[in-house]
Amino acid sequence: MKRRRFLRKVSLAEAQKRLFSLPTVAEPLPAEEVPTPQAQGRVTAEPIFAARSVPHYHCAAMDGIAVRAEETFGASETNPVCLTPEQFVFVDTGDPLPAGYDAVIMIEEVQTLPEGGVELIAAARPWQHIRLAGEDLVATELLLARGHRLRPVDIAALLSCGVLRVKVRRKPRFALIPTGSEIVDPLATGELEKGKIADTNSYLLAGLIAEWGGEAQRQSSVPDDLTALREALLQAAAESDAVVFIAGSSAGRADLVPALLADLGELLVHGVDLMPGKPLSLGVVEKAPVIGVPGYPVSAYVVAEQFLKPLIYRWLGQALPSPSTVEGVMGRRTASKLGQEEFVRVKVGRVGGKLVAVPLARGAGVLSSVVRADGFVRIPTASEGVEAGEPVSIELLRPLAEIEGALLAVGSHDLLLDLLADELRRRHPGWGLTSAHVGSLGGLVALKRGECHLAGTHLLDETTGEYNLPYLRRLFGKGEVALINLCYRQQGLLVAPGNPQGITSLTDLVEKDLTFINRQRGSGTRMLLDYELRRLGVEPERIGGYEREVYTHLAVAAAVAEGAADAGLGILAAAQALGLDFVPVAEERYDLAIRADMLDTPLLQALLAIIRDPSFQRRAEALGGYDLRERGKVLTDG
Repeated sequence: MKRRRFLRKVSLAEAQKRLFSLPTVAEPLPAEEVPTPQAQGRVTAEPIFAARSVPHYHCAAMDGIAVRAEETFGASETNPVCLTPEQFVFVDTGDPLPAGYDAVIMIEEVQTLPEGGVELIAAARPWQHIRLAGEDLVATELLLARGHRLRPVDIAALLSCGVLRVKVRRKPRFALIPTGSEIVDPLATGELEKGKIADTNSYLLAGLIAEWGGEAQRQSSVPDDLTALREALLQAAAESDAVVFIAGSSAGRADLVPALLADLGELLVHGVDLMPGKPLSLGVVEKAPVIGVPGYPVSAYVVAEQFLKPLIYRWLGQALPSPSTVEGVMGRRTASKLGQEEFVRVKVGRVGGKLVAVPLARGAGVLSSVVRADGFVRIPTASEGVEAGEPVSIELLRPLAEIEGALLAVGSHDLLLDLLADELRRRHPGWGLTSAHVGSLGGLVALKRGECHLAGTHLLDETTGEYNLPYLRRLFGKGEVALINLCYRQQGLLVAPGNPQGITSLTDLVEKDLTFINRQRGSGTRMLLDYELRRLGVEPERIGGYEREVYTHLAVAAAVAEGAADAGLGILAAAQALGLDFVPVAEERYDLAIRADMLDTPLLQALLAIIRDPSFQRRAEALGGYDLRERGKVLTDG
């Protein structure tokens, strides 16, 4: 079969139009009848009317006595009325109203007489404390319209009015077919071999489909074989409402899905101006829509939101709910490719009265960026990006109240920030600490622009040998920020277990012609490296890999652990986390620069209390390479 390029690439809007214009998508799915208790979360296929009134008889609304109201008229404290046993009946809440009686008096207002009668000091109004038949619902009354997703309260109401079975839309059935000889089920394998990829996308998509009201049948991975793919597609198209291929829709040698759709049915789209999510294919085979979802997990997530979710809502006869959006500003300049609609994952925090969106990692394979994200910012196709401070609309992935209750840290990465976040959430469930890693200098700049509450920093000033304070003096006026120590930590070369290259210092990087992995420009680790190289007289351009950048200490450790580099500069805790050896280079001070107007807030005070707690010190130092001897110490008031 001839390899295809993106010959039918279209805009996101055009791709959605082509899919949702298919005849099999135009109408809701047929109805099916299910027992009412099993209908929670299902969507009604027709209006539902009460089968009986609620309540279906006049009944007492209180514990007390049933009386004839006219026989109590004139009763008062100065002129009580006495009733004989023949003039009243004791009733409990819910009891049918005895024939001939038209009011109930609460038992607390009844004085029992020795001869068996009662004394009343207040008259009863006709029909007081009585629930009339049909007070809640009257038989034949409309209770729920069609297209309503049933909630627990709806189930209870239906059962109360005698509706024991309901007609609901049949759940849309999706066949999920992972493709690729390298794909394995993570639950069916032990240690993942190199070259094998865990099939997490089918679990992701199945969960989303279930959340939106459909049902998914996960299938075993199909190898990159035309015959096998053809058989899987034809069987799935015959048994399901829609077929979802996972991967195989790009333009590589093994991407066979687009051509297969063209051969067996109709290829509607091959490629969409969407980032992430461009390698999308849409088609129809045996009247069943077929969606070729990209293999990268973030792309799969975005495509599912834009195509599978609206498809499910159409089949259930419901309007697609609008995303929860808020207005904010972009935390830093974010470039984007002209001609592609981009969904940028962001962290969000309310700083100085405005919501600030800080971009996260943008790789299509970085699923953790969606896990950590508070929302998305859409950059339209006609834009080349968003400037720092520019107004943006943020589509929220978390409740706004949860975002409002979190401190936003932007700056240098450190493992203790994760510990602080965990401790804060444990001790104060409504609060949190969220962080974005842009390096120490980037964090201070963000703090200066009012785009975060605090910034982790470990910037060494070569002239004075001091950490952080010289930079604060250059960037901030007196009293604008406070610098509070979090820890001292060991920085050094992370090397493979056993240190097979025999690395003892930074000079070995050149002398032994080793491969290095570096941190990004503006990070404190990068500045420490450059300082040490100048001190040793080592020219950076002689180090192989000096230009290769990652954004966290753990990313440095991962590169060394997987053999992508012989060494990288990072903290001891990162080396120990991945079982690496460590060659010490320097001890550095890691501080938190905090907006002065945040210091007296309950949220920041709670964070400082954790930092100063000895139990936090013990937990932090157990990671290795940390010394919290001055934790919580205020180093300057700005």
